[in-house]
Amino acid sequence: MKGVAHYKKDGTLHEGGTHKMPNGELHTGDKHNSSSVKLFHFNELSPSAKKVAKKQNKTMPNKPKAKKAAKKKTAKKKAKPMSFNQAVEKRMGGY
Repeated sequence: MKGVAHYKKDGTLHEGGTHKMPNGELHTGDKHNSSSVKLFHFNELSPSAKKVAKKQNKTMPNKPKAKKAAKKKTAKKKAKPMSFNQAVEKRMGGY
């Protein structure tokens, strides 16, 4: 996943190139070689590896937080009380 931090099994952040294996796993390096290792998302790490990742203070959330749309403050108009007959007439189109 692009835009999501990837970590080695021990929790160290990987900032270099990556490649995807035929089985779908993401590994270090642009091309596979003997030093390539599997990468993980933060939520896939063990508790001890998560501590290492948090200490690096470069953790990114797996899901980018959506910006909340600014809500416009509009004054709500209070409905005027009406009788049952008035409500029926309004609904029926003024019969």
